[in-house]
Amino acid sequence: MGDSATWTPALPPGRTIELPGRGRTFVRELAGPPGAPTLLLLHGWTASADLNWFRCYSSLGRSYRVVALDHRGHGRGIRTRRAFRLRDCADDAALLIEQLGTGPVIAVGYSMGGPVASLLWRRHPHLVRGLVLCATARTFAARPQERVSFAALGGLALAARAVPEPMRRRLAQRFIGTRTDDRSIESWVVGEMHRNDWKAVLEAGTALGRYDAREWIGEVDVPAAVVVTTRDGVVAPARQEALARSIPGASVFEVPGDHTVCVTNPGRFLPALHAALRAVAVGSGTPPADRPAFV
Repeated sequence: MGDSATWTPALPPGRTIELPGRGRTFVRELAGPPGAPTLLLLHGWTASADLNWFRCYSSLGRSYRVVALDHRGHGRGIRTRRAFRLRDCADDAALLIEQLGTGPVIAVGYSMGGPVASLLWRRHPHLVRGLVLCATARTFAARPQERVSFAALGGLALAARAVPEPMRRRLAQRFIGTRTDDRSIESWVVGEMHRNDWKAVLEAGTALGRYDAREWIGEVDVPAAVVVTTRDGVVAPARQEALARSIPGASVFEVPGDHTVCVTNPGRFLPALHAALRAVAVGSGTPPADRPAFV
């Protein structure tokens, strides 16, 4: 593994892909077994594909073709002067699917990735064969006080360009320091967070505060599963459960962990994720490869 200054996780091959008319984004890919369903991994707010999924890649790649991209403004995702919109992330994902020629995918959304996955289905239904929504909700700011808090991030986004880079780095380090007890990975995690365009990330927070799928999420007509993180202090488990109840026929899989369980305790998270994926893959007509799902 090496010391904390040089340690990096084993990651799948990655490359920059030009999405015509939209910009450049960064993608990780695992080929998976021949004929396996394709997973499109959609990460959460303030993270990147690698930060969200680095402890899941190899396990998922044993049974599925895996594609993971960085959302705009996050990691090595698209850079643009346009304000961050969740529907743009969904459209980015749609164009990526078409560029790669994967055919319809199982969209796997974690936290903010849940709205992106849901909007991908809503805006480009021919590209989605199933949904797996993890640690996420139909709306993140149902109460007035919550909406005010999310809206305040828009003002911070306007000020973000004026924040000196050294201060941004200190803020990022302090932020990530509250999210992991594994000091061996801290240097790598902080380095990954430094890739973010923090103006866009703050705008993404505002977009999350405005997101509300309650009027249409019940129209989902593909196999779906919801992975509920039952000790989540970021997205209340009750909201995750409400999401599951809103989607006709959605399966529910519980994980006794908090919002970062995909990183801090993959031994708990991955079995539930695999169970959710199997339910959706079988429901969509193509079961995953018959090989060990989790080690």
